[in-house]
Parts: sequence; C-alpha cells; structure tokens
Amino acid sequence: MAGRKILAHIFCVPHMFLVCHNGSVMQDTPVRKIIHVDMDAFYASVEQRDHPELRGCPVAVGHPAKRGVVAAASYEARKFGVRSAMPSTEALRRCPELVFVPPRFEAYRSVSKQIHRIFEDYTSLIEPLSLDEAYLDVTASPSGLKTAWAIAKEIRARILDETGLTASAGVSYNKFLAKLASDHRKPNGQFAVTPDMGEAWVAQLPVARFHGVGPVTARRMKELGITTGAELRIQSLETLRDYFGRSGLWYYEIARGRDDRPVVSNRERKSSGSETTFSRDLIDIVEIEKGLLEMADDVWKWCEKTCRYGRTVTLKVKWSDFQQVTRSRSQTSPFLSLDDLCENSLALLRGLYPLEKSVRLVGVTVSGFSQKSEDVKKQFSFDMM
Repeated sequence: MAGRKILAHIFCVPHMFLVCHNGSVMQDTPVRKIIHVDMDAFYASVEQRDHPELRGCPVAVGHPAKRGVVAAASYEARKFGVRSAMPSTEALRRCPELVFVPPRFEAYRSVSKQIHRIFEDYTSLIEPLSLDEAYLDVTASPSGLKTAWAIAKEIRARILDETGLTASAGVSYNKFLAKLASDHRKPNGQFAVTPDMGEAWVAQLPVARFHGVGPVTARRMKELGITTGAELRIQSLETLRDYFGRSGLWYYEIARGRDDRPVVSNRERKSSGSETTFSRDLIDIVEIEKGLLEMADDVWKWCEKTCRYGRTVTLKVKWSDFQQVTRSRSQTSPFLSLDDLCENSLALLRGLYPLEKSVRLVGVTVSGFSQKSEDVKKQFSFDMM
C-alpha cells in the first residue's frame, strides 16, 4: 500500500517535503516527472519499415567495405553480437548473412521531426540527445493525463501509429534513472523507477550500464572492486574524488539514485567536430596531414554557417591497433580563420611525431564557443585593424 502511495505521489502530485534528521520540515520542493524516450534500433528500423523485404533480416546501416563501420544494427543482427561502431568486417564475421544498407540521414531526420512534434503535445520541456532519444519533463504537462506512466504509454502508441516504429520509455523522478529505465524493457516496452525503489534498484545494476561510466572507467572501477551500484555506494566521496577527480561527485550521487540536472530544452551545442577513417592505415605524414586539414575545413564550414567560433581545438587520432589519443589546446580568443584552425590542428598532430604506429582515423573538434556574439564581433574588428 505504501508503495502505491509513493507511486501516485511521484507521478501525480507536484511537490514533496524534505525532512531533517530531527524530523522537522526543511522545505517544499517540486517533484519532477521525467520520461526518457528511446527509439528501438532507429536507423535500422526505418530501413526495415521502408524496405519490407528487409523485415526479419539481420540489417546493418553502414558500408560493408574493409574500412567500414556499422552505424546501427537491427535486433535480428544484434542476436549475433553485431553492434554499432563495430568494424564491418567483424560484423560480417559474426553474421555472414548480414545485409548492409547505406545510411539515409535525411530520412532519419525527417522521422525524428515527426516524433518531436508528438512530444510537443505533452510538454515544452524537451531535451534531445540525438535523433532517436530525448528527455521530457512532463511535471506540468498540458495533456490532461494524470500520470507520467500514462503519458509515456500514449506517446509510444502515437509514435507507432504515426511512424510505424516502436519506442521504449523510462519513467522516473530524475534523468539518470529515466535513461536507465528506458533500456530495461527494450524493445517496445516501458519501465518506471519510483522514489521508494530508486536507490535499491541502482544497487543491483552493473556500473558499466550507468550513464557517464564509459568502458575505460568501468575497467578502472573493476580494478578497484567496484562492479555494481551497491559496491559504488559504499565508497566515500573522498575516495571517489581521489580516484576519479571531479567525476567522483557524480558517481557518489548516482549510486544513491540522485540526479538534480533539469531537462533543458533547446540545449546549446557545445562542440562541433569531423573525423574520417582512412581507406587504409597511414604512416605517411603528408597523407595524414592532408586528411586532418580536410576535417578542419569541414569544421570551419560549420563555424561560418552557424557563426559559432570556439577557443579550443581538439585532435583525435586512432591508431591501427584501435587505441586512440586526444590532444587539445585553447587560446583566450576564438579561432577566427580557417588558417588559424588548421595551424593549431597541425601543431597538435605534429606533437605526436615521430609516429610509432600507423594511423587509422583522424578528427578535429572545436569547442569553448563564445557566450556572446559581441565577443566575436569585437575580435573580428580588432583583427581587421
């Protein structure tokens, strides 16, 4: 009975009380109702929808070339261990019957816009994470539906009806738990994590599933004897900060099912990058630098188109053994010319010479955009004097 009351509270009632250790009430704070919607095998599902002959077949969006990479895999392909970002040769080795389909990003963007129009009928607080997933804050939804669970269910039904595609949803009181929950009943399902179950539910999950814990961090945690949420929770904040720096506080909080981040609509883009995988591993520095300059040119075109100019450039290099390295440099004012961006990108690359291994991929990313357009205008004027 108590569980039902809390369930109704979190998904129906907009406020809760925080209570001090001595039992006194500290404040009345709003309880958020967050939904994370995640499309099921989005790119591959669009292809199977638009090409009926592919339905039921293992499908990979990408190119089967020797240097190709899987952009997305259908659930039929995933049964063979095929995953996104996997080299195409490895995917074909695991699933010889795999059907490759070239990506059609315009089609995916079009469907994504359809889905977002559905979201807008339930809330204005929508935070897209990519074309196929988003957070929705439905605490004050105008839909008339009383619970976040009902809203998520109706959204998924409308997506299926209007696009022919399935979506999964997670419902909870914060973003971290909602994202975890959306993955719990995939595909074509939904799951709710309520306040009375949040911390205990996190405790039994592997930390490798946590948003913000990547493969490298998961391996490091395993070396420290941390493989589950429960094992993460018993670590002190000081210990986590010692091992993981500023991320230590994040790990401490999520182990307790806590995440205060709001859903931010129209989230500002923080970086722009471009990278390329070469058709063969390169050791010739002339060819590598040529590829790097092409990536810098791609990024600069975006900067000019959007009038966004950053102060930091980051180089990414992936070696032939799939190990990778990143190098960054920042300056006090934005990069305001392609030559400036290229010069700094090349300097980062040349800092890796002499090359001990051949290069598979290079990439350039610009970040640290000026917060005020006036800053850029002033710098342009200064440079022209």
